[in-house]
Amino acid sequence: MPKSSAVFVCRECGGESIRWGGQCPHCRAWNTLEEFVVPRAGRDQRRSVALTSRPVPLTEVELDTAVRLQLDWQELNRVLGGGVVPGSVVLLGGEPGVGKSTLLTHLAAQAAARGRTVLYATAEESAQQVGLRARRLGLASEGVLLLAENDLDAIIGAIEKERPTISIVDSIQTVQDPAVDAAPGSVSQLREATNRLMRTAKGSGTPIFLVGHVTKEGAIAGPKLLEHMVDTVLYLEGDRGHDFRILRAQKNRFGSTDEIGIFSLGERGLEEVDDPSALLLSDLGSVPGTAVLAAMEGIRPLLVELQSLVTDSSFGLPRRSATGVDVNRLHMIVAVLEKHAEVKLDKHDVLVNVAGGMRVQEPAADLTVAVAIASSFRELSLPEGTVVIGELGLTGEVRRVGRMERRLQEAVRRGFTRAVVPPGAREAARGLGLECLEVRQVREAVALCR
Repeated sequence: MPKSSAVFVCRECGGESIRWGGQCPHCRAWNTLEEFVVPRAGRDQRRSVALTSRPVPLTEVELDTAVRLQLDWQELNRVLGGGVVPGSVVLLGGEPGVGKSTLLTHLAAQAAARGRTVLYATAEESAQQVGLRARRLGLASEGVLLLAENDLDAIIGAIEKERPTISIVDSIQTVQDPAVDAAPGSVSQLREATNRLMRTAKGSGTPIFLVGHVTKEGAIAGPKLLEHMVDTVLYLEGDRGHDFRILRAQKNRFGSTDEIGIFSLGERGLEEVDDPSALLLSDLGSVPGTAVLAAMEGIRPLLVELQSLVTDSSFGLPRRSATGVDVNRLHMIVAVLEKHAEVKLDKHDVLVNVAGGMRVQEPAADLTVAVAIASSFRELSLPEGTVVIGELGLTGEVRRVGRMERRLQEAVRRGFTRAVVPPGAREAARGLGLECLEVRQVREAVALCR
């Protein structure tokens, strides 16, 4: 009988330790070590594996020529790297209620509409709940086989019997392997369940989509090793108070991680958005307290509107609030404006918001935020049709940002005629018919508000 041993695995980094401790010896996180029972293989099993494995020259490796499964949504195909790869395992994470199950229901319906068979194993919801959602969204299909089961043996047995084109397991944290003496969602269950599903996917050629819960920090719950085991890790992001959803690839063995998919959530479920810039911009034109940024989401340019409101503070300590922008970055921008642009905000509350529920984390938004704040403070607006791009330094200088040509092309496509850019960026606008105003200091950009 093979014996088993116990190790302690960190749920944050996936590091292993032979004994429990209050602090992980690898990532130094506290109270993250959980016991994991590892079954040991017998000597005969190890010997058989060693005898059947042999190294081969790289030039003799047989490449898999299987055709990717194309879906109706090009946004989804783009994030997956060109379609669903046979035998791949995809982990989809996101906040509760953001639309993970809805997205996979659309995926199943689109595959079934192409004559494919999809096995949807729901371990959280009942069959009636999933059926009601599918009917409400108009996505019920005979090609989607529903299995309400959290027993891993039953799920793998159904995959091997039905041989579906795509399998979906919702969610991996609620699946239980009967051979593992641990509660569902524990480190032992997650590792063994994911490992067995990986072997099933590679052996049968059936791609498997796993839904993963997230922690309060926004990371997928369970050990970090869970993300290392799968082929692709996707995150569905979005504010529950807004319609926009962004599907982002954090890891992809079959494509680029720079691509994103943008969707809109409505009564009929999710819909792909072909031109998000048109929906993110308002029709009010240029008003005090607003500025438009040509942002980059991966390799995709988006025009977003940044809004600012500067009001007299009612308390001794002025408030700084940011929605969609890093608040620490906001504190830095306010300090730079006070020091180098003579915009005195020490007695004013400063509120910044990215319209449409988008999140902008790149430094290229610094100058846009600064101009929006100064515009609101002075009650002056930028000239109509102006886009602002640039990173700010602590000395007030405007620094260059990447992919300027792609940003300016998107601005021209949406009808903008003027761009406030860092020094040296005018070359990127050559031939676009766009007036580029190069500014070296933040005070030069602020002076454009009139």
